[in-house]
Amino acid sequence: MTQAAPKDENKPSNFLRAIIERDQEQGTYASRTWAGTPGDAAHQAGQQPDPAKIRTRFPPEPNGYLHVGHAKSICLNFGLARDYGGVCHMRFDDTNPEKEEQEYVDSILDAVKWLGFGWDAHGTSHLYYASNYFDFMYRAAEALVQAGYAYVDEQTAEEMRVNRGDFGKPGTDSPYRNRPAAESLARLREMRDGKHADGAMVLRAKIDMASPNINLRDPAIYRIKHAHHHNTGDKWCIYPMYTYAHPLEDALEQITHSICTLEFEDQRPFYDWVLERLAELGLLAQPLPRQYEFARLNLTYVITSKRKLKQLVDEHIVDGWDDPRMPTIVGLRRRGYTPEAIQLFAERIGVSKADSWIDYSTLDIALRDTLDPTAARGMAVLDPLKLVIDNWDTVFSAGHVEPCSAPVHPGHAERGRREFTLGKEVWIEAEDFQEVPPKGYHRLYPGNLARLKYGYVIKCIGCDKDAGGKVTAVHAELIPDTKSGTPGADSVKVKGVITWVGAHGGTGSGVEAEVRLYDRLFTEAQPDAGGKDFKASLNPDSKRVVRAYVEPSLSQAAAGTNFQFERHGYFVADSQDHAAGKPVFNKITGLKDGWTK
Repeated sequence: MTQAAPKDENKPSNFLRAIIERDQEQGTYASRTWAGTPGDAAHQAGQQPDPAKIRTRFPPEPNGYLHVGHAKSICLNFGLARDYGGVCHMRFDDTNPEKEEQEYVDSILDAVKWLGFGWDAHGTSHLYYASNYFDFMYRAAEALVQAGYAYVDEQTAEEMRVNRGDFGKPGTDSPYRNRPAAESLARLREMRDGKHADGAMVLRAKIDMASPNINLRDPAIYRIKHAHHHNTGDKWCIYPMYTYAHPLEDALEQITHSICTLEFEDQRPFYDWVLERLAELGLLAQPLPRQYEFARLNLTYVITSKRKLKQLVDEHIVDGWDDPRMPTIVGLRRRGYTPEAIQLFAERIGVSKADSWIDYSTLDIALRDTLDPTAARGMAVLDPLKLVIDNWDTVFSAGHVEPCSAPVHPGHAERGRREFTLGKEVWIEAEDFQEVPPKGYHRLYPGNLARLKYGYVIKCIGCDKDAGGKVTAVHAELIPDTKSGTPGADSVKVKGVITWVGAHGGTGSGVEAEVRLYDRLFTEAQPDAGGKDFKASLNPDSKRVVRAYVEPSLSQAAAGTNFQFERHGYFVADSQDHAAGKPVFNKITGLKDGWTK
């Protein structure tokens, strides 16, 4: 079931919405029929009207893990279908057998579901594979050859490259361009039957070798590739080029709005040419799909090149594809980003025809806006320093522990309270004590008062140091009758409030935890711009692991649960390594952006 995106009253404009609304007003696709499955003109003829008002598709190639840019496309295609009474197809563009693996297929399906979308509609699963259309693609190729729209070219790859020309020079016709259709058809069938080696020949569309759009200079549409395919096995030794397969997939699936990124804009004339020729030949049903392009996501401090991301993994610069510093969806998920945050981010950045850069802080703002109303709170000490309350045994009896509590969420009293205890010793952040405080410092220094949050007011009376002068413990005295939530809580005014975790041991005391402090992987906003070596701007502090102490409620958290560590920011119980008795948390983001614009 597709989840609705979080509402945002300041929704940016989206030119694709205007196109869809215009098409619906004009009834552009009202005549379409749907046989219940994809198919050619004969398959769709005479069937019931299509129950989907529009059809979009998300068509990844299963050759790697999806990243944040794909997340934008997922939210866009599935979101538009949701909003306009349509269906979004989940389609794998698996036309390149050498780079595709079932592992990637499985990871992509999981990512789409995790983001909150599905492909079941009107009682049907709309999960498709381009490779399931190979029979039709080949049949269409033969039809193009027989009609004089395609030919088999036996030039070498270098000869074809030279004869293609360039932006200032028209191409030169292949010597095989005007061979009889019957001869090209015979050669094509030999290609199909495995009688020629890889690269020996290709099938090319016959369009215009002088076209100013180089993509229309007789582009290749089939090549020989003796390779095992993850879906079709060894049935085929010729495979369609993506630019030929893509429009056919859309047409067979009755896609109305085929949404691509801007690099496919120059390919749109060929997209239209393929569909129009095959519609003329009676193989495809009208109305035909239309392709529209939008600017891909450019996010600062991130690289999205699959090749470069694979290099980070292969060279062990990161700890795998799901490393929380990676922009992959599995990495974002393990880091603690939520589907709601990514949907909100995608909605806020909008859809444009112009390339631009989105600051990474925009993603973190969306995360904070979705987590602040929902994430349970908790206290954690990430840089522990022991605080000893010297008069504890005088104010209370020896060994006494004082029960304390705090709301699970300050805005939702119905979620209850979390319980912990205060004893003679507690852990505080090392930065909460200064022997010689700077101006404006309101935490602990000799003679100063501060409140232990949800507990008592204390007065700092000194510290212990080791032989090197490093502070090893802070000493304080408790001010009786000042416990938070009691009538005496306001009897002593203090400016400093300190988060803490019990260090006395036993029930209600703090629990040791591993906390992974993740930051941006790169120090430069555009790490690979202009051909730069992206590894030169790797952030040496992108991951720090600390031994911390957390309050008891956090130690019992389920893996994958998000929290706000009071004062520190948002964290998640690691989905793989966190376990009861051995808590592991990942930092997602701070309470505010810590990077200078």
